[in-house]
Amino acid sequence: MTKTPEELYQERAKRVDDAIHLRIPDRIPIIPDAEFFPFKYAGITVEEGMYDYEKTYTAWEKTVTDFEWDEYIAPFTYSGSVLDYLDFKQLRWPGHGVKPTHPYQFVEPGQVLDGKEVYAPMSAEDYDWFLDDPSDYMVRAYFPKIAGALAPLAKLPPLHGIICYYQGIFESLSALGTPEVLGALESLSKASTEAFKWLNSFLGFIGRMAALGYPTFCLAVTHAPYDYIANFLRGTRGAMIDMYRNPEKILQSCEKITPWMIDAGVGGAKATGIPVVAIFLHKGFEGMMSEEQFRTFYWPTLRKVIMGLIDAGMTPFVFTEGDYTSRLKFIKDVPKGKVVYHIERDLFKAKEVLGDIACLTGGPPNSLLCTGTTEQVKAYCKKLIDVVGEGGGFILDPEAPLVDENPENVRVMTEFTKEYGVYRQ
Repeated sequence: MTKTPEELYQERAKRVDDAIHLRIPDRIPIIPDAEFFPFKYAGITVEEGMYDYEKTYTAWEKTVTDFEWDEYIAPFTYSGSVLDYLDFKQLRWPGHGVKPTHPYQFVEPGQVLDGKEVYAPMSAEDYDWFLDDPSDYMVRAYFPKIAGALAPLAKLPPLHGIICYYQGIFESLSALGTPEVLGALESLSKASTEAFKWLNSFLGFIGRMAALGYPTFCLAVTHAPYDYIANFLRGTRGAMIDMYRNPEKILQSCEKITPWMIDAGVGGAKATGIPVVAIFLHKGFEGMMSEEQFRTFYWPTLRKVIMGLIDAGMTPFVFTEGDYTSRLKFIKDVPKGKVVYHIERDLFKAKEVLGDIACLTGGPPNSLLCTGTTEQVKAYCKKLIDVVGEGGGFILDPEAPLVDENPENVRVMTEFTKEYGVYRQ
């Protein structure tokens, strides 16, 4: 008898929940991070998707329902129109630095493109400003750097000036009334209106997918504190130098923002009703920092974020990027059955170290899905299922987010896992 969408939804959700909590489900769940793959699969460009929200979500609906994945990681396809209004500096997107068919690219502080620095990183001298009054720093220094339309905000007086008796409100309002600042606020208003339109379209897609029987794996995102500093404020180079020249300042900053990272994850999860919170790790892998630096600068506050999410009833989905083999002994220090770790490198070693502690996700290399044969894809998935899938606690997804993979190989990965990945209860 054909199952209803509601029955399929509950079946898929239970399968994934069992894997997360180290129970043995009926079979291994499949949750690829599809990212930009639906554009290729549906035959549209990334540029079309970033400016026509309905095209994006139609492409995603087609992809998820055609492959019948158990759950999906929600599309993070941002609005090109919002970025236009802001003259945004932190991304290059189709029509603004990359070709129409290419994914958008992150631009970090201090990065040089076309022979010039796109926007300056926070200086080492500004650590004290950031630590003393982070909101003031973000409004008057950070936002003006990352969005050209908001550059006039740098001319505002300190935000704490408004507390100076009743006159403060008049001085602050007069500063907001200059033509330059009014122009920035007008751009912000346009961007906000468009962002609201984008969000409604996004939420409509989530609702449609639920009605079709497909749960969303996660909607909320937060950061490792060190990554936040290195990605958005100091840049990779600045943060690496700070580990030697300003160790106390970067440690203080990581501690300062740890509650923000917890609040961002918890708030997002509560607002959406989806308890899984993604944390994509960018700067902690082997080759980026030493083991001692990971122990000192990276793991302590990341663990606080993980534990803060768990204490609030959420499930951290920690997506390791790069080789974390030497870090496994650190990230093992979490409560059993409360964390999901995506392992990009050496999933088999991770099974040895983490298999009795955390649910693991990972799968075939993206290069194999791009150029491999059907038999090669099946053989790799078989090995993963036999070794990593033994005893439960495993969700199959590709090594990294999908972009330009061969759709036939993605189908083989999916269908083979459904057939071979069944547990004999």
